[in-house]
Amino acid sequence: MPVVWIPALLQPLSNGVQKVDVPGQTVRQVIDHLEAQYPGMRERLLDGERLRPSIAVAVDGVISQEKLRHQLSEASEVHFMPAISGGVTGL
Repeated sequence: MPVVWIPALLQPLSNGVQKVDVPGQTVRQVIDHLEAQYPGMRERLLDGERLRPSIAVAVDGVISQEKLRHQLSEASEVHFMPAISGGVTGL
């Protein structure tokens, strides 16, 4: 079963739980199961049917380009984190 690491900003919803085993074959399914266990998670992670622009998801140590559609294995580790963007312009 995939392991989800819950970021500090969301731990008040999980009663301080830092990681949890969650069933799901995709990131979307994992979020659905997180919502069932910890109401409010979906609203904090999703904007409608999409991952919030301010959130990135890493699966097995790699930032996912597939986001909610990313396929998971039984041994997957999922991390939700603030998305990092920007850089130097005008060089």
